[in-house]
Amino acid sequence: MRITVDEDKCCGAGQCVLLAPEVFDQRGDDGIVLLLDAAPPERLHATVREAADVCPAAAIELSE
Repeated sequence: MRITVDEDKCCGAGQCVLLAPEVFDQRGDDGIVLLLDAAPPERLHATVREAADVCPAAAIELSE
């Protein structure tokens, strides 16, 4: 799995960080997503898929 994020789309809701803090974080000044791990281990794939699904701005893209 490869993850990309579109910082321009991100609205700073933080759902991704709540679900997968090992993979996502937020910038302190504006809450925009920070990608910590673009290729997370398989044990996190289901959680990352859920984070992408619940992102209100559809700012997270996954490729297998």
